[in-house]
Amino acid sequence: MDIRVDSKTVIVFDLDDTIYNELDYLRSAYSEIAQKILPEKWESLFLRMFSLYRCQQNVFQILSEEFSIGSDELLKLYRNHTPNIRPFSGILDLMARIKERNGKIAIITDGRTATQNRKIVALGIKNYIEKIIISEEIGTEKPNEQNFIAIEKAIPNGNYTYIADNCKKDFIAPNILGWNSICLIDNGKNIHRENYLHTTKEKSPKNYIRSIKDLNVV
Repeated sequence: MDIRVDSKTVIVFDLDDTIYNELDYLRSAYSEIAQKILPEKWESLFLRMFSLYRCQQNVFQILSEEFSIGSDELLKLYRNHTPNIRPFSGILDLMARIKERNGKIAIITDGRTATQNRKIVALGIKNYIEKIIISEEIGTEKPNEQNFIAIEKAIPNGNYTYIADNCKKDFIAPNILGWNSICLIDNGKNIHRENYLHTTKEKSPKNYIRSIKDLNVV
C-alpha cells in the first residue's frame, strides 16, 4: 500500500501491538519478576506465570499467595521494569523514509506515562517522534477525540493518518475527524484479539495491512 508523504503529512502511530507486540512486553516483565522472586529457578517460574496468563488466571494474586510479595509490588515491578522489546520488522525503515520526505511522526497511546515512555525508548524510536500523546497525561483514553485533537493542535494544518490495530477503539475518532486510517491486522500474538467483534462502519479503518512492510512511502 502506497502512502504519499510530504511536508504536510503527519503519520500517527498507536504503540502497543502496532509498533511492537505487547505480548513481548508481558514476557519481558514476567521474566524480570521471576528473576526477582526465585533467582535460582526463575525460568521455570516464568514459564508457569506465562501458562497461568494464557489460562486467564490472576497471575499476581497466585504469586502473592505463594511468595512473600504483595500484588501491588508485583504490579509496580511490571509497570516500571526496563522492557526488553523490539519493533516490528520494517518500522524503523518506514519512519526513516517518512522523515526523509519531511513528514511528521507522532504517537497516540493509552497507558501510563512512565511505562509508555520506557517502551518508546527501548524500541529505539524516540528520535523519530514529533509528539507523543499518552492517555494518563491528557486525562482521556481512546476513542475520545481529544487525544487526536491534541495532535492537530501540536502539529497543525496537516494531512493526518492513524496506524493502529484495535477496531474496538482506535478508529472512531480519526474517522470522525476526517483522518485517513490504517489497521495493522493481528499477527496472532496481539493482547486484544477480539477485533472481529467490532467491524462496524463507525469503528472500521479505511484500509487494512498485514504487515508494516506493506506500507510504501512515495
